[in-house]
Amino acid sequence: MRLGTLSEDITEPTPIDLPDGQQLIVEPLEHLGAKGRRLGLKDFDPCSILLNNDLSAGTTEVLTNINEQYLLPPLHAGWAVRRKSNHFAAYDEVAKKFAKIIDVDHWMLNPYFARCSGIDFHEHTGEQCLQESVDAILKKIAKKYREYGIKETPYVVVKADAGTYGMGIMTVKDASEVVGLNRKERNKMSVVKEGLEVNDVIIQEGVHSFEKINEAVAEPVVYMIDRYVVGGFYRVHTDRGVDENLNAPGAHFVPLAFAQNAIPDASAKPGSAAPNRFYMYGVVARLALLAASLELERTDPNPID
Repeated sequence: MRLGTLSEDITEPTPIDLPDGQQLIVEPLEHLGAKGRRLGLKDFDPCSILLNNDLSAGTTEVLTNINEQYLLPPLHAGWAVRRKSNHFAAYDEVAKKFAKIIDVDHWMLNPYFARCSGIDFHEHTGEQCLQESVDAILKKIAKKYREYGIKETPYVVVKADAGTYGMGIMTVKDASEVVGLNRKERNKMSVVKEGLEVNDVIIQEGVHSFEKINEAVAEPVVYMIDRYVVGGFYRVHTDRGVDENLNAPGAHFVPLAFAQNAIPDASAKPGSAAPNRFYMYGVVARLALLAASLELERTDPNPID
């Protein structure tokens, strides 16, 4: 394995010093072969390319003609074309089937969500769709809260349907809050990473983050390789509340103890502390991974017959 970069500033092998004293060598990419259908480095022709770029800025030309190597993940998994609503639709399907098998309320595994398109925050376009969708989801959440005796205040999170990096996100507790946003709020919601303009949004039920690390609000993030849960971490923010987005400046990370707590305790309550809580996160992660595979299969521009 060698490391190449899409950056045009790297024109020769460039060493990067690591905190532990080791070095990484980053090299400029090269098209290989007469037709440029392969990508590699000088004197290195790989069979697979592992892409560590979310393509928020768009699919680069250097990657578009690659058809003789495995590109992982594929280009249609990048934020230039991927949409969160496609993933949540696939996850909703998977979670419903799983909930039926184990005989639990589907809502326990999957928060409510909706999608609004044709949004222009600067021109106040699409506000009616946004307001109606927020109101409908808040009412559905309130009904579930009454059913299960949950005392917290329902809220939703409005976020860009494309893109990541914790940008273009707004927490809402009343549908009136999405009408007539001020200039600061419109600017915040109108663009995401790499300046990508927001025209489509999802409205997702907010889930209160009751995990805490040293009295700071925390939320779990799970890592997987293939179908295996291999670890994870808590995203922790000392200045955010239980109903706020923690993926923001000031967040720090604490490892999740999956290795020490892999097997659930059948005698303990489902939501009890480790190991059951960690195991539960892993189950949801595996469901999400299955949903992601369905999503990519269904959005593949070149499906296999």
